[in-house]
Amino acid sequence: MTLAATELCLRAAAVTLLLVLAASMFADFRKVLAGRLVIAFALGAAAHAVTASIGAGEPISVWHAPLIALATGDIVVFWLFTRALFDDAFVLRWWHGLIWIAVVAFSFVNCMWIAPGGHAQAAITTVNLLGLVFIALAVGQTIGSWSADLVERRRRVRVFIVAASALYGGMNALLQIAYAGSRVTVEWANLLNAAMLAAIVAAITWTMMRVDGADLFAAPVEPVVANAPPAAAEDAADQKLVDGLMRLMADERIYRHDNITIGTLATRLKIPEYRLRRLINQRLGYRNFNVFLNNHRIEEAKVALADPTQAEVPVITIAMDAGFQSLGPFNRAFKATTGVTPTEYRRLKASVV
Repeated sequence: MTLAATELCLRAAAVTLLLVLAASMFADFRKVLAGRLVIAFALGAAAHAVTASIGAGEPISVWHAPLIALATGDIVVFWLFTRALFDDAFVLRWWHGLIWIAVVAFSFVNCMWIAPGGHAQAAITTVNLLGLVFIALAVGQTIGSWSADLVERRRRVRVFIVAASALYGGMNALLQIAYAGSRVTVEWANLLNAAMLAAIVAAITWTMMRVDGADLFAAPVEPVVANAPPAAAEDAADQKLVDGLMRLMADERIYRHDNITIGTLATRLKIPEYRLRRLINQRLGYRNFNVFLNNHRIEEAKVALADPTQAEVPVITIAMDAGFQSLGPFNRAFKATTGVTPTEYRRLKASVV
């Protein structure tokens, strides 16, 4: 079998697996933001598998350019996917769509006018450097959110998905940049690219099919219980730890401290981090450590906002006293929890009095 035929088979395998993954996600998780982003990412990756080529090769046709543009825009979807994957409270904003449109439009313009105008090397290099920027953002999001994730199986799967995708995306971008000035398609590089893509897609698809969807994706509306009673099967040791944790929250208000981490709490309770993570997740119903802290902060803020004697205290002062570092995150977290802004909540409580 020739190199070109082998490459074609690998591309076809990657596209097939990506379409299967997209169909599976659509059937089970189309109502979940992270699930919808997986579908979009899989379809964009399929467009990439069809169009990816190392070296300048033949001139790009009119039907080929939109697929390349969609494949380029997939790097933005990948970044958004990693954000939704690690942050159950993440929501898409209008400017996320603008970023995707801008990247897709830039890629299309590159394909149709800049590259054919004698600037192929600059066009290919620019697009792939842009891809590396979004890969770096996705990896940074993964690293920054790692410690706050309380679902153990989800932590492992998510890191694998992000690491594997970033590895392929980084390799593809570097190959594209290295051979941007080549006037012919580099067959060995295309074969390597197709083989690595097929292998990574197969590994990710297999991994996602094996993991429990409830672990990987949060439900659209997930109730969070701050002081849930212990399960019937909960042993005395776990109950003692829950009581100790609640004392740290209620009596010492440790959530007010700067840069509080799960490691800090584990040290105070004299237990390993993994055990505290499991305790907060399985016994108290939280999937994210920051949400656990913020709920305690918001409960304190609600009491202060409803207190007539604190009616003149600025909202930002109440927020920072409760442990928030700035007003914006406090407002967003407060509204997500109560359905109203802090100012509206204060006004509603005042009207009741």
